[in-house]
Amino acid sequence: MTRYLYLARHGEATADESGLTEAGRRQARLLGERLRDVPLAAIHHGPLPRATETARLAAEQLPGVPVHACEPAGDYVPYVPARDELPAESADHFLGFVDQFPQEEVRPDLAKEAVARFTGPSDGIRHELVVTHNFLIAWLVREAMDAPAWRWLGLNNANTGLTAIRYAPGRPPSLMFCNDLGHLPEELRWTGFPPEMRA
Repeated sequence: MTRYLYLARHGEATADESGLTEAGRRQARLLGERLRDVPLAAIHHGPLPRATETARLAAEQLPGVPVHACEPAGDYVPYVPARDELPAESADHFLGFVDQFPQEEVRPDLAKEAVARFTGPSDGIRHELVVTHNFLIAWLVREAMDAPAWRWLGLNNANTGLTAIRYAPGRPPSLMFCNDLGHLPEELRWTGFPPEMRA
């Protein structure tokens, strides 16, 4: 049967990433309100405080939906490409970006587990929300589009930007929408992006 996977980046975090800013808390509540009419079976979230708090605040708007912390929904680098996989003109940029992360944050094993746990058709029609981080959303969108493994790089999501992917038997995954900010007022949109990249 069909699975509908909703992916949301956590709300705007404090500078020390110990939780959410007031704007981030508002974003999380509005995310929950946005999903009130979706028959969610579960909310999954990564273990870090910013994802945990976002999931909790969203869930307050969604009574009765169970909330689960899980490591595959966490914040990690899903894949590090080799230079020859990358376009020559952007190889230095992308390799410089991934090189800034310590080796223990490179977790292709968790990325594989996330794909197995959250994607593909289900036993019945199922709607699930994963409150996570930018890299995992990019990885799962790349996976749905059957793009090269390196192509998670350069896919970015704003805080509480909402993405939905449909997995139906006998069909390729369908990206229904990506980084949708329609639930946020203008002043809460595009946080998590450098100022020059905000729409």
